[in-house]
Amino acid sequence: MSIVVTTTNVNGIRAAVSVRNEHNPGLLAWLKESDSDHVLLQEIRATEDQARAALAPALDDGWHLVMADSTVKGHAGVGILSREPAIAHRVGFGSDEFDGTGRYLEADFTQPDGRGLTVASVYVPKGAADGEKYEEKFRFLGAFADHLGSLARKRRDVVIGGDWNIAPTERDLKNWKGNQKNPGFLPAERAWVADVLDTGWIDVVRQIEGDVSGPYSWWSWRGKAFDNDAGWRIDYQLANRSMAARGKESRVHRANAYDQRWSDHAPVSVTYE
Repeated sequence: MSIVVTTTNVNGIRAAVSVRNEHNPGLLAWLKESDSDHVLLQEIRATEDQARAALAPALDDGWHLVMADSTVKGHAGVGILSREPAIAHRVGFGSDEFDGTGRYLEADFTQPDGRGLTVASVYVPKGAADGEKYEEKFRFLGAFADHLGSLARKRRDVVIGGDWNIAPTERDLKNWKGNQKNPGFLPAERAWVADVLDTGWIDVVRQIEGDVSGPYSWWSWRGKAFDNDAGWRIDYQLANRSMAARGKESRVHRANAYDQRWSDHAPVSVTYE
């Protein structure tokens, strides 16, 4: 029996559920048509009560929500929507600095065949080319890498989806030559992803799609970036080997037109069989 996992940065849950126009009914309409079993949310930017109010129609339809909001009002926040309630969930990864910032959440489920499944939602800091935000991002990445190392050794299927705020290679952004000194494509950031992949994690969309440009999942609101598909692939799913071996199909749910977007990110789905 297949499992569909989707990751999406909603860029504010209350904005994402609002109806923009007759062609853009927002996130709730997308969820109603979705075949996903688990939807990993980032940048919720709301308290849990506010998020539940915004998502009330979806929750009434049978979706279940666990989330981790941030101690900083209106900032970050991650969540997991699932068709079945989680057996357990955990906020953070054991970091005194980051566990209260709404950047990581994992939840456990039992699959139809009885195997355990852990899905996780991550929102990596954007960072900067240097200075305090650069240092903060690498403190996060260092601590998170330790957690990934222990999680990879679990005897269960594991998939982590999110806004990683790092394009791993030149294939993962349109204008890579012009962004080599910008956060999200710094050599040290890309080296971090490469090191994580060397420890046994698999970039599932890249495994499925092969050596192609993109598929991109984020486009700036400004200019003609969306129309020209001048995007970045910063939303992806990493899976341990047992889960990655089941990855058969991937899809970026790119809006048909600029005014049909309910976020500057598009959802990214993977079907695991």
